Amino acid sequence: MRTALNDALKSAMKEKDTLAVSTLRLIHAALKDRDIAARGKGNSDGIGDDEILSLLQSMIKQRRESIEAYKKGGRMELAEREAGEIAVIERFLPQQMAAEEVAEAVSGVIAELEATTLKDMGKVMGALKERYPGSMDFGKASGMVKEKLG
Repeated sequence: MRTALNDALKSAMKEKDTLAVSTLRLIHAALKDRDIAARGKGNSDGIGDDEILSLLQSMIKQRRESIEAYKKGGRMELAEREAGEIAVIERFLPQQMAAEEVAEAVSGVIAELEATTLKDMGKVMGALKERYPGSMDFGKASGMVKEKLG
């Protein structure tokens, strides 16, 4: 994953793709911050691919929230820039699961863990995050879990 990010940054610099370069530099900065935090906890190698995928998903979520705010404020050029950054980040994420696939996975994990109440939501979400890193929208999955257990 790190190699792909580094190669993409080099390629974007050669192509003079300013949006991609700035977005990839933001990813590298966030990655470096997480690596430093991981070293403080005794992990000398930094964060793994699963955590990198989680970082990328949270960056996309932040940008989607920013797009909404910019649209409300009438700042379409900033909303378009954020959308461009999302496109750059999404290149590094695996194909996202369709809503039906997420629903099947949620039902399967709930049945497997024999979860019956909202108290079991943490166990279910933990299992989903472990099994489907980077390919599932956990915000939507959380809503489905809450609906099925509630």
